[in-house]
Amino acid sequence: MTLTRLLDAPADKLFRCWTTPVLMKQWFAPKPYTTPVVETDVRPGGASNVTMRSPDGQDMPCPGQYLEVVPNRKLVFTDAFTGDWSPKDGAPFMVGTVTFEPEGDKTRYIATARHWSAEDKQKHEAMGFHQGWSICADQLEALAKTI
Repeated sequence: MTLTRLLDAPADKLFRCWTTPVLMKQWFAPKPYTTPVVETDVRPGGASNVTMRSPDGQDMPCPGQYLEVVPNRKLVFTDAFTGDWSPKDGAPFMVGTVTFEPEGDKTRYIATARHWSAEDKQKHEAMGFHQGWSICADQLEALAKTI
């Protein structure tokens, strides 16, 4: 599944918003959801630990690992590992790729989720991938314009 948008913000600021915990907390979950926990070790093999919280207080931990990091251009991450190539308990769900391609003073933002199975893809669609990731892209753009 892919979301493609032309965002009115430079690639370096969007990348900062994706890799700086204090910034990620401000945009990463579609409001009214929040992101109370964000820990990042932004390097190939580095861990990420993000927890989203629903309006009714349900926490959804999302541990993962960065697979590829190209500063200001690309992030690839997965939930199959939890850092330094340690497999996570339970089945993996997805591999995510986000790219930031400058187009003048804007950025072509492409976010892709690849799933381990057709069932996982369908589950992610039912969870609201398109709507949720679109809301988050709007929140990301708005934040990047302020830094």
